[in-house]
Amino acid sequence: MNEEPTTAAIQRYLDALPEDPATDLIIRQILGRAVDRLRVLCGALLYRGYPRLTRAPLNLETDDMLNGVVADLLTAMRKVRPQTVRQFFALAAQHTRWQLNDLARRLDQQPTVLPLSVMGLPTAPSTSASMLTPEGRRIWAAIDGLPEEEREIFDLVRVQGLTYAEAAGVVGTSVKTVQRRLTRARLILAERLAELRPHGANASELPDSASNAAAGEEPGDRTAH
Repeated sequence: MNEEPTTAAIQRYLDALPEDPATDLIIRQILGRAVDRLRVLCGALLYRGYPRLTRAPLNLETDDMLNGVVADLLTAMRKVRPQTVRQFFALAAQHTRWQLNDLARRLDQQPTVLPLSVMGLPTAPSTSASMLTPEGRRIWAAIDGLPEEEREIFDLVRVQGLTYAEAAGVVGTSVKTVQRRLTRARLILAERLAELRPHGANASELPDSASNAAAGEEPGDRTAH
C-alpha cells in the first residue's frame, strides 16, 4: 500500500487541529510529517542565501536550523492556526528566514577577537560577512518583490524543492498553471537582474548567481514524495 502523500497527510492533521483538545499532539504530528520538507527548506535557504553562517565561528548545519525552526513552529502554531498546507509552508518559510536573519545579525554584532591576518589567513572583508553579499541581497529582494502568485510558486518549487505536482496540490491549481507561473517568475527575475548576467547571455536567462541562490535541479525531473 502506498504511503499517504505528505501534503494530504498535513492537510488531514490541519483539519483536525481546531477541534482536537490535544493541540500539541496534533502540531507535533504535523511537524513530524513535514520534517523532510522542512529540512529541504532549511538547507536551501541556509546554503544558498547565508553560506557564511555555515563556516566558523557558527558552523551552522541544516539539522541545526531544522531543530530551531521546528521549535519555533511548535510555539507559533499554538497561537497561529494554518488552515491549509499552503499557509503552513508559508509560515515555515517565514520562520526560517527570521531565524537566519537573527543569527546573521547576532554574528555581525560579535567583535573580532583576533584578526585573521595574524593567523596567516586573508583578512575578512569590511562589509558584513555573515549576511548576503550586495549581489545576493539584490537577488533575494527581487525574489521577494515578485507578484504574489509567482513568488509563492518560485518559493515552493525553486526554494523548498517541491515538484510541480506537489506545488499544484499545495496551491490548489493545475501543474500547467504552476509551470506558467514559474516561467513568469523566471522572466521577471531575468529582467530585474539583467545587469548581473554575463555579457552575451540570453536575455531570458537568469544570472548564474540567481540560479544558484534559488534553484537546483529541474523539479520536473523529480518524482513526487
